[in-house]
Amino acid sequence: MITEILTIEDVKQFAKQLIVEGLSFHPDDDFNDYINFSINEPSYKTEEADLRNELMNQCFEICENEGVDIYEIMLEVMNFELGLKNNTQSPS
Repeated sequence: MITEILTIEDVKQFAKQLIVEGLSFHPDDDFNDYINFSINEPSYKTEEADLRNELMNQCFEICENEGVDIYEIMLEVMNFELGLKNNTQSPS
């Protein structure tokens, strides 16, 4: 798993990692709030959720500094990874 967000490419890789983990996420949500309904337990241990929250905060900072809309980037990655966007070119 990515451990630090330094570039827009890192933002995209983080979004992809969350999708690979099976998470349908929103950038504004706290990772401590995600529940795995198949086992009715939190999706992440507190430490795991806190790490993801910190990484998402870094994503917001990088996007703001680069003048990029985090919501557009995350949605673009999600759509591509889930096959919802008819595009042959990867967003990363």
